[in-house]
Amino acid sequence: MLAILISACSLPAEPTEAVVDNSLMLTTDAFAHGASIPAKYTCIGKDISPALAWGEPPAGTQSFALIMDDPGASWAHWVLYNIPPETRSLAEALPVTGKNVPEGQGSPFAGKNSWGNIGYGGPCPPSGVHRYHFKLYALDETVGLLPGADKGELLKAMEGHILAQGELVGTFSK
Repeated sequence: MLAILISACSLPAEPTEAVVDNSLMLTTDAFAHGASIPAKYTCIGKDISPALAWGEPPAGTQSFALIMDDPGASWAHWVLYNIPPETRSLAEALPVTGKNVPEGQGSPFAGKNSWGNIGYGGPCPPSGVHRYHFKLYALDETVGLLPGADKGELLKAMEGHILAQGELVGTFSK
């Protein structure tokens, strides 16, 4: 009798709602997912942001946010938010301030990285190989933050508003 109860309890439950695909494909021509980030995009090179691209977001997307961080070191390298919903790419070497998308598409806000600077700060690990995560979020609103917010402030502002997300990972060591 006990074996029958265990078998019955271990059966998968019937789905009660449709599964929604909440992923965005985030890509770059600079490196393959999981591969080494070229020095050009790091502190030993030009320290410029790589070009990024993504596909169509889910219906209802009102803005995008991007966070590049090194979770192993708890270090934010790049924070962007209120990227217009029609945007599908970011150019290489985005300016630190000013318009980061083509004229007419609005201007996302650049946040503060862990160095305390506005804009991109490339990989610069003190030792060993580190993993860098570029995370793109499709949001159902624009976030109510002023320019210069940090990663923690952005994550808090995004709570309950993420429709989809995509991630690209690269590695680097000096």
